[in-house]
Amino acid sequence: MELALRSAYKGASAGEGGPFGACVVKKGEVVSIAHNRVLKSKNPTQHAEVLAIGLASKKLGTHVLKGCEIYSTTEPCPMCFSAIHWAQIDKVYFGTTVTDVQKLGFNELTISNKTMKRIGKSRLALEPGFCRGECSELLNYWKTLPGARTY
Repeated sequence: MELALRSAYKGASAGEGGPFGACVVKKGEVVSIAHNRVLKSKNPTQHAEVLAIGLASKKLGTHVLKGCEIYSTTEPCPMCFSAIHWAQIDKVYFGTTVTDVQKLGFNELTISNKTMKRIGKSRLALEPGFCRGECSELLNYWKTLPGARTY
C-alpha cells in the first residue's frame, strides 16, 4: 500500500488526477504501480487500478492475473472492480471507501465492492480498511491542493 500511496501523492501533486493509487503484487513481488491520470489524459477510464492492471498484464504477458493481489488507496469504483474481477486477481486491499470520496465531491456510484461481489458471484477476496488512516490522510491532502478538482 505504501507504493500505491506514494504514487497517488505524486500524481495528485502534479495535477494528473485524483488522489488514487494502486499496486499489483504477485508472490510478494511488486509487478506494477500506477496512479489516477484522468485529468492529465482527459480520459475518464485512466483510474489507478485499470492502469496498474494494464501494466501488470503487459509485464506478465497475460490478461489473467491469478496469483496477484492489488492494493488500492480507495475502494475500487464499479469499472475498476470489474477490471479486477475480469483479470482474475485474487484479492483487493483498499483503505478508504466510496462514501469517503463522495464526501469530497467525486462522482461515485454508491454500490460497494461487497455488493458487487455478492451480486456478481465474484471470487475476489476483499480486505477493506487496509491502511485506512494513511489513505484518509491522502484524501485530506487532496483537499489542501490549490485547484483540487473532482470529477
